[in-house]
Amino acid sequence: MRARLTVLTTVAALALGLLAPTALAEQAAGSPLPVRAEEPRGGDRAGCDPLGPGECLLPFPNDWYTEPDRRTDTGRRIAFEPSAMPANAARTRIDPAEWNRSDGFSPGSMILAHVPGVDLGETRAAPLTDIGASLDRDAPIVLLDADTGKRHPYWAELDANATDPARQALVVRPARNLAEGHRYVVALRRLKDADGRTLPAPDAFRRVDGPALRKGDPLYERQRDHRQVGRDLARAGVTSRGLYLAWDFTVASERGLSERMLHIRDDAFAGLGKGVPEHLVYEVKDHPADDPIARTVRGVYNVPSYLDAPGGPPGSGFHRAGGGKDALPARLPGNNQVVPFQCEIPRAALGERGEAARPVLYGHGLLGNETQVGSRTQRELAARGNFVMCATKWQGMADEDIPFVASTLQDLSRFPAVADRLQQGVLNTLWLGRLMRHADGLAADDAFRGAGGASAIDVRARLGYAGHSQGGIMGGIYTAVAQDSTRSVLGVPGMNYSTLLNRSVDFAPFQQILDQAYPDKLRQQLGFALMQMVWDRGEANGYAQHMTSDPLPRTPRHQVLMHVAYGDHQVSPTAAEVQARTVGARIHAPTVADGRSPDEEPYWGLRQLRYPYAGSGILVWDSGSPYQPLTNTPPSEGRDPHSDPRDEPAAQRQMAEFLNSGRIVDVCGDAPCTAAPAG
Repeated sequence: MRARLTVLTTVAALALGLLAPTALAEQAAGSPLPVRAEEPRGGDRAGCDPLGPGECLLPFPNDWYTEPDRRTDTGRRIAFEPSAMPANAARTRIDPAEWNRSDGFSPGSMILAHVPGVDLGETRAAPLTDIGASLDRDAPIVLLDADTGKRHPYWAELDANATDPARQALVVRPARNLAEGHRYVVALRRLKDADGRTLPAPDAFRRVDGPALRKGDPLYERQRDHRQVGRDLARAGVTSRGLYLAWDFTVASERGLSERMLHIRDDAFAGLGKGVPEHLVYEVKDHPADDPIARTVRGVYNVPSYLDAPGGPPGSGFHRAGGGKDALPARLPGNNQVVPFQCEIPRAALGERGEAARPVLYGHGLLGNETQVGSRTQRELAARGNFVMCATKWQGMADEDIPFVASTLQDLSRFPAVADRLQQGVLNTLWLGRLMRHADGLAADDAFRGAGGASAIDVRARLGYAGHSQGGIMGGIYTAVAQDSTRSVLGVPGMNYSTLLNRSVDFAPFQQILDQAYPDKLRQQLGFALMQMVWDRGEANGYAQHMTSDPLPRTPRHQVLMHVAYGDHQVSPTAAEVQARTVGARIHAPTVADGRSPDEEPYWGLRQLRYPYAGSGILVWDSGSPYQPLTNTPPSEGRDPHSDPRDEPAAQRQMAEFLNSGRIVDVCGDAPCTAAPAG
């Protein structure tokens, strides 16, 4: 907890520096933006969809902003016009170049529209507490997979952060990730205001959805694109009567989402061959005999760098050999990274009997570093399971990245570099895994040998992964691309930062920066959706459909064990449930005590675990905190239970058994899983 508070204090200082510049703020986040009058908010600029007059790029996502491209797997490519992109307070528009490399939109994209005066209660739109209602035949919001003709589950909410009701976003969030490469149709119908009156459709949509327009009419081309939407809806039994708005969009393909990460993985390991990464141990610390951890080892290792600056510092993005939109990352000649690691060796592995330990990678928390593997709870887990646990930095979202990450919120054009560096960070983690499981790697180093000369690492044992918080989130992408491991513990996890950020107390200091640069709340939600499109390349949301039973090319199947903290203040359990539905995890039942969940059908769409289980599972650990808000806001009541699952002995026993055997065993019996509040 102390490390998280230090991070937030630093970020808060940066945020306040935007209001009263200091040398720290100027160095970390750039000069503060001058505040200028807001630009016109209408959608009549070049490149805007005429159906969304409230804000350009709305409704979103939207195939109006794509173009045909036979070179992509979807047959389309994002084609944002620079003039259509949101501007910050300095009137600097987001540069769409990196977005225009994509062949579709995020599989977890929030669906955004501007509907002044809508009341979702009067409309009877499916809320977070009743996801099943989204599939009702008469649901006022329809999310239709046009490729299959089936409806997709979601929940609808209004942006609770909006300060101006006239600029409040309608947000529809998929309850399970959308299928890669599929085209979806969104229909809003019979929308009501607070008095129960039906809202009239926008003029432009009434004309587009009406009789054929003549060529030369400003809406002629828009109507031509809309014809297919009408046919899709008609086939699904959705008539045009009562329609407020309807449009379609294409989800990015598997290749479009993952090819950069898979390319640098495959290219780097091809260069390594059967060898082992170079490493150097620079510190060995032995602990007293009463410590379950016998030794801490710190060192560095070399990893090929695919970033565009020597050593790949914060702010560097991928280097591409060639300027085409499909150019893949390439190494600068001789460009490597010197990456830190820290390992904790349990006493049993160095004892007289020499019980060689299973190698397990650890993923650290929010904007932290590799030293967090030395925390009390990780040392306890290492001793309990007899694991040699090693960690490196989640480059891209580590302590050294704080200033640059903060600066991207001043100008979102900078944000793609974060996603690029995150992918390099995943590669760094994969290389540490190889270093741990190779007979000529850490196992052969004297720092990992006991008094009898035997290695503390059992290189025959399957490599495992355990990550918590940010390590649980980033553990999703690691798992989906890992070739040397097949089991991952994802502690207090989630995915899709466009869902997580507004719902996390950790985002508050960053929110101050965003409020200065992009003060309009409707534009902020659009910014989150745009960020997610490139964030998908470097976080679990873009890889979730391949995390377990549908592996990516040249990758084995995986199992995940998800441990969720009921009412978590930092990583929303709502996002964890979406992830569990997407990866096909089963849930422990009874999940929570009667009356603890406000849902019509608690944990909708998740099948029950039957023990022992050799697949993927999710358990909710309840330590008495209130349920998370039903809006896109962070919790503000009760204590934060974020750390409780990892501190719970029963949860640790389950994690250790899962990593050692691949089985999820019952540690809660015929009752909900409960955890004692962490001290």
